[in-house]
Amino acid sequence: MIYFELFYSFFKIGLFTFGGGYAMIPLLEKELIENKKWLTNDELLEIMSIAQMTPGTIAINAATFVGYREKGFLGGLFTTAGVIAPSYLVITIIYHLFSHSFEHPIAQKAFMGARACIVALIGHSVWKMFKGSVTDRYGLGIFLIACVLLFAFNIHPILLIVIGAGMGLGLYLFFPKQLKDLLK
Repeated sequence: MIYFELFYSFFKIGLFTFGGGYAMIPLLEKELIENKKWLTNDELLEIMSIAQMTPGTIAINAATFVGYREKGFLGGLFTTAGVIAPSYLVITIIYHLFSHSFEHPIAQKAFMGARACIVALIGHSVWKMFKGSVTDRYGLGIFLIACVLLFAFNIHPILLIVIGAGMGLGLYLFFPKQLKDLLK
């Protein structure tokens, strides 16, 4: 029964995840934290961080990680299938029914409206991740440096993650007492 629950939970998430992995964060919070109580906010934040750093899409990586955490290999298999299945079905249906009319003005207006809502979902996810990740002045400093490196110098995302991890490790190694006092 748990395998069906895992599949169904991620099927629902996959069915309404338009706009990629960041847009699915509010759905993950609702289903996995509030409804199922499989995760805490901190655990979801950690899973999203890991999902971003590993090859593949965030949605599939997050689903696989949660499923594996809950029920091992089979759990990961069921959650991954659950999050992929809706996209496969929806794309197949849309292609067969509407492939000739994607350029139609009504379809374009519908896509425009959906994109605007996706931006709002991603903004909400960014805000929640910011609040959960930047909890002190050191985190704020690393965040601001990362913003400068990203926006002013267009640094590669992988390099940015490595630099951020290095800054966090450096703070821990060179300022352990200050960080320990801060975390009390």
